[in-house]
Amino acid sequence: MDTTSLLPQNSSRRNFIKGAACTAASFMIVPRHVLGGTGFVAPSDTVTLGMVGVGGKGRKNTEAFLALDNVRITAIADPAYYWNLADFYYRSEAGRGPVKDIIEEKHQVDNSSFQVAEYDDFREMLEKEELDGIVCSTPDHTHAYISLLAMRAGKHVYCEKPLTHNIWEAREVQKVAKETGLATQMGNSGHSADGIRQTVEYLRAGAIGKVDEIHAWVPATRWVPSLRGLPEGKSTMPVNFDWDLWLGPREPRPFHEHYVPVTWRDFWDFGCGALGDFGCHDMDASVWAFNLSAPERVAIRPAGFSNADIAPYGEIGYYDFPAQGDQAAVKLTWYSGGLQPKRPEILPLGVDLPRRGTMFVGDKGIIVNDGNQRIPQMYPKSQAESFKPPKPSIPRSNGHFRDWIDAIQGGPAASANFEYGARLTEITLLGVLSLRMGGQPIHWDAEQMKAKGLPEADKFIKEPVRQDWEMS
Repeated sequence: MDTTSLLPQNSSRRNFIKGAACTAASFMIVPRHVLGGTGFVAPSDTVTLGMVGVGGKGRKNTEAFLALDNVRITAIADPAYYWNLADFYYRSEAGRGPVKDIIEEKHQVDNSSFQVAEYDDFREMLEKEELDGIVCSTPDHTHAYISLLAMRAGKHVYCEKPLTHNIWEAREVQKVAKETGLATQMGNSGHSADGIRQTVEYLRAGAIGKVDEIHAWVPATRWVPSLRGLPEGKSTMPVNFDWDLWLGPREPRPFHEHYVPVTWRDFWDFGCGALGDFGCHDMDASVWAFNLSAPERVAIRPAGFSNADIAPYGEIGYYDFPAQGDQAAVKLTWYSGGLQPKRPEILPLGVDLPRRGTMFVGDKGIIVNDGNQRIPQMYPKSQAESFKPPKPSIPRSNGHFRDWIDAIQGGPAASANFEYGARLTEITLLGVLSLRMGGQPIHWDAEQMKAKGLPEADKFIKEPVRQDWEMS
């Protein structure tokens, strides 16, 4: 397929984008939750989805939505036809070809003639297909563009974490989500586990007293540890892969195999390192429990080699959140690449910190979560035995994916909706900003969206994009 006509400079594409933006303005008239309002799908109706990005995570998300009742995936869009992901944690095949087969096998059980509409360019999919919502599972650098364009076209949006690649984008996505009233959900799926809800309830109930210290750690590190910058030279292009379209808002460069299909996370132009990958997961309970917003100061230092192009092997640093209301000031320490907090003496013999987890330190004890189910483990045992767990105050989830579908069909907003997701993403990206500034402390002016005294940070707060990929 010749994709030249699908690129942004095409006049019909520009008209579509302008039309989508104008249509979005009309969405402010009727809130989504009003029956028959913007994008409302009756509970008895099938929700029709388009998948944007069907690589490793896109395949996983596709399988999750296919498992739900009242959901039909009718279209997919991805610049790549095929990826062999046997060497990555997905241990599968992905891309348009394999994922199209998965969807058709599922839906042809009920309709033998069913076929998925297949596109290289998601903008053509939005222009031609009748969709209720889209699921964005692309690399970080295209999350905001896709989410904004889809919402302005009247589509409900599920987008992977981090919600955006820079702070300005997070604010813009949050704003448009509020204006349109559409159903949204960020892909930090652990947010919907019972364990994180229980942890938040324990912390709010004072299970370990006043908390002023939090630690969060992940073992994630660089995918290609041998690199000390951008890869040199170029590699043979995969068959049926539109590299220019994959680059999206980024400036053209030679294709190299070190950029795709998963290793793009190593490079600042496309990913956000381990912190960007896991911050919206492993700082989630902290932000939720204590209603954290903008930190006063952030300083995250690279552990191992890093430069202007490539993320470090590991990270360690601090978020300083000010006191607000009844909540005392909190210091959150972030670790990646195998770094961890010191094992607290309060832990019983034979109990070690999990390989990935979060630890809350209060004046009466500690709560430790692992990075999976996040069930609160309280120490010392005497404190755990004397504490009476509160009655559940946070509604339990029907499932991270189900909650978004239910919201589309008039149910309550999904709990990781873009209002919350953008705030959690901005906090995460402030740490990424410090890393990209070589570990310099960021004294954050949230109202002005500025790093005080660091005008050189502006280019990372709102990154430049190439012509015709503008988002405002």
